[in-house]
Amino acid sequence: MSDARKPFPFRDFEPKWQARWDSEKTFRTPNPGDGDFDPSKPKYYVLDMFPYPSGAGLHVGHPEGYTATDIIGRFKRMTGHNVLHPMGYDSFGLPAEQYAIKTGQHPAITTAANIETFRRQLKSLGFGYDWDREIATTDPEYVRWTQWIFLQLYGSYFCEEDKKAKPVTELEAKGWTREQIDDVRLAYVADTPVWWSPDLGTVLANEEVEEWKSKGHTVERRPLRQWMLRITKYAQRLIDELETLDWPEGIKLLQTNWIGRSTGAEVTFDINGHDVTVFTTRPDTLFGATYMVLAPEHPLVAEITTDEQQQAVEDYKKACTAKSDLERGDLNKDKSGVATGAYAVNPVNGEKIPVWIADYVMMSYGTGAIMAVPAHDTRDFEFATKFGLPVLQVVQPNDDSEWQGFTGNGKSVNSGFLDGMKTKDAKKAIIKWLVDNGRGSFKVNYKLRDWLFSRQRYWGEPFPIVWKDGKHHALPESELPLLAPPLEDYKPSGTPDPLLSKATDWVELPDGAMRETNTMPQWAGSCWYYFRYCDPSNTGRFISKEVEDYWTSDKPGMVDLYVGGTEHAVLHLLYARFWHKVLYDLGHVSTPEPFQRLVNQGLILGEDGQKMSKSRGNVVNPDDVVSEYGADALRLYEMFMGPLEQVKPWQMKGVEGVSRFLARVWRVALDEQQDGTFAVSPKLQDVECADKELLRVVHETIKKVGEDIEKLSFNTAISQMMICTNAFTQAEVVPKKEFISFLTVLNPFAPHLSEEIHSQLGGEGLLSETEWPGYDEAALVRSEIQLIVQVNGKLRDRIMIDKDADEETVKGAALASEKVKEHIEGKTIRKIIFIPGKIFNIVAN
Repeated sequence: MSDARKPFPFRDFEPKWQARWDSEKTFRTPNPGDGDFDPSKPKYYVLDMFPYPSGAGLHVGHPEGYTATDIIGRFKRMTGHNVLHPMGYDSFGLPAEQYAIKTGQHPAITTAANIETFRRQLKSLGFGYDWDREIATTDPEYVRWTQWIFLQLYGSYFCEEDKKAKPVTELEAKGWTREQIDDVRLAYVADTPVWWSPDLGTVLANEEVEEWKSKGHTVERRPLRQWMLRITKYAQRLIDELETLDWPEGIKLLQTNWIGRSTGAEVTFDINGHDVTVFTTRPDTLFGATYMVLAPEHPLVAEITTDEQQQAVEDYKKACTAKSDLERGDLNKDKSGVATGAYAVNPVNGEKIPVWIADYVMMSYGTGAIMAVPAHDTRDFEFATKFGLPVLQVVQPNDDSEWQGFTGNGKSVNSGFLDGMKTKDAKKAIIKWLVDNGRGSFKVNYKLRDWLFSRQRYWGEPFPIVWKDGKHHALPESELPLLAPPLEDYKPSGTPDPLLSKATDWVELPDGAMRETNTMPQWAGSCWYYFRYCDPSNTGRFISKEVEDYWTSDKPGMVDLYVGGTEHAVLHLLYARFWHKVLYDLGHVSTPEPFQRLVNQGLILGEDGQKMSKSRGNVVNPDDVVSEYGADALRLYEMFMGPLEQVKPWQMKGVEGVSRFLARVWRVALDEQQDGTFAVSPKLQDVECADKELLRVVHETIKKVGEDIEKLSFNTAISQMMICTNAFTQAEVVPKKEFISFLTVLNPFAPHLSEEIHSQLGGEGLLSETEWPGYDEAALVRSEIQLIVQVNGKLRDRIMIDKDADEETVKGAALASEKVKEHIEGKTIRKIIFIPGKIFNIVAN
């Protein structure tokens, strides 16, 4: 768009208003204890999901959620709320470290530059953030409190009786040994199989494996000593307490499925004198177990494998180390496995069944061992069919349908004392038998695994832990924050030794203790940032009690509205909820949940309908859109594309269309002069609104836009404002009072344009600091209605008429219609049928 076609001078006034908001700290949010704090104001905490400041900066998909929260934040301020709407950066992470490896530049320098780019772009879009509260997870004070929260986990255990976290000092008082306490800490050390990438120099979470393998990195399975967090203790609470939250049902379901609660039995099999426990949701099918399968990494495999099968088992185990959990689970279409040569004893009938290893069984779920019932389990049936293993029916379908592969409920057959029982009764009976005979018990199981919390990277929070005499010890809180030392070499060694181990002067302490050299994952900082926004300068506590009390409502969740992408639907939300609940249990906070209302904005695709990415060349930089059309046009277009939660393709023509709407608003108030300046339009007058229809549209707009903002229905709010603008454009006189009300309503959406017009009209102060206008119910009543006019029962015209008009008045208007005249010319009117407010029918022949 050339300068000659600029519909309004946004390049002149947008930076001006951004500078004023910055210098005057317009969107600063006072806290309890501040001189300008008003305790009578209700609070509203609206939060964007923590962005990672990548080197690429923002693309137009990012501002969608930010614009939505900015609109509702501005609206809530105008309706009398004390609004907390902060911004910060999830600034630790692997990309900055990879850049350091390539360039030798310290990750802190890269991160600071990326943050500066993000901050500039965010400010260029006019977002009303309280920049005094800006935080980054890499800030030393922030690191301090992340480490402090870790120490709360380290110093706690989960009390099974009370179902909550409690300090381990309670166990010390009861005489527990150090070893016993270490076995129940919420933060603990374990030797566990992990996904290790030698070229990245770190372990990866299960969810990260596919991403980094697709980028060409080597990932392999190996056992390592790692820090773990005992999130599994909170599995049931994480399910149950979802019910109190205003979250999309789909997200609740994803979390519930990820946690994966199932009920059944633990059954103990004997393999060569070793007791091996399996979990099954169908203990009633125990008589149909014709073989057992162990995970390839099960510790018993090496002991039970016969000499003849040793090589085949070793080869198979090695092949499995390269497969991710996803490849072994959901993507595993072709079953594979190897016999160990060992046999297990089925406890209910004493029969010997062969023991195999197969990659579809994993140590990360259940016990790493299964009893295979191929007649009534799809995976087991595929495996048995491929390897010629027995298939024995033990459930008869109720409708006499095919039993092979049947997984539903029915009646037990070929099952000894269970024969003839319905599935429900058979489950109870077999569990009782297992308990009575010491071969099993009732069990609730979860797919959720404890959280692998170690990384071998440099660019992460160091653990506030030292090792001495083979034992781990917490650093005193007075020594926090513990910051990573500078390194000259960021390259991975190819071994699992963490990068921090290179800093020997930092690692080795004078008293002979050694610092922990693993670092925390990027998730750590994003688990609690919403607390720190409330009290970012507090050096004595991660959030003061007074501040936390104020920003906490009477609902379970602390944050009133949380907006972000669905990519964080499970892990980030699950981890944040876990940390929050621990802090709640220990009395540090007063709400059991972090986020009361959750909204996921839909993805914005490229113009080609594909996800935006550099490789596709379809990324749209918001800087380019702002330069061409202005920040208000970008904001309005992202909200006008469709419902917030919907996936939508970007269309530059759409930005142009919204820009034309803003130009119409501008021209209602201002006329361009010959010298290129603008003067107030003579149409705009300081008079009472005599046009009842215009008055109605204005008040309808005030009402609908306010209601739509509350519902986050921004696209329909913009449609209504377009209708109102058309009404102003068509009016001979535009009453200034009504137009200012309209500008106030437009302000959260297009803050620069509305402030500029308001200023040009002589308005004092900031429009964003004015009160949201009220609407007059009486003005919403239509003074005119549309009446259908028929001739001999056929529609001939629609006329606008006063809603209280009598029959004679309506008759005069109807007979004056050219369309009606055409159909009664030369005819005699025999009868008039008038239904007030609906129909005027002329009978003529």
